[in-house]
Amino acid sequence: MMFNSKNTSPSPPPPPRNTGAVETLIGRQTEIVGDLRFTGGLHLDGKVTGNVAAAADKSAHLSISENAAIEGEVRVPMIVLNGAVTGDVYASEKVTLGAKARVNGNVFYKVIEMQPGAQINGQLVHETMAAALAARQQAAAVQDYSNEHRMIDVQDVGVQEHHAEGIPD
Repeated sequence: MMFNSKNTSPSPPPPPRNTGAVETLIGRQTEIVGDLRFTGGLHLDGKVTGNVAAAADKSAHLSISENAAIEGEVRVPMIVLNGAVTGDVYASEKVTLGAKARVNGNVFYKVIEMQPGAQINGQLVHETMAAALAARQQAAAVQDYSNEHRMIDVQDVGVQEHHAEGIPD
């Protein structure tokens, strides 16, 4: 008997989710003006004038074809870049730069893979270096804030002294 209706074996588990799947496609003739947020997989063949960011999704990935372009900041966990980005690229997991990739900006990465021919007009900054730079900038901002308040306090005292001198005894 080929079909047994009394088969009590559990059904097989569902296949694992393919994290490399493209869920959104922006076509070659499409131009988006404004910021773009996405989850899952995004493939860009067109142009985006604005920032591109993955919404709190560690498995999100962006692929940019050789004819595509982004003018703005890119913040994604994983990116495969064959086109052009004018702006900084932040990849919290991995950056793959194809032979036709062009970046006019800094590339912040954890892991990077770069093919011969890829061009970066900016700095390559490893994640640990980026954290150190951010800490240094934050410390400088706190110092500037402290100095600014000291000047205000001195100026306030000067104003009070000035008024005190103008009052007849």
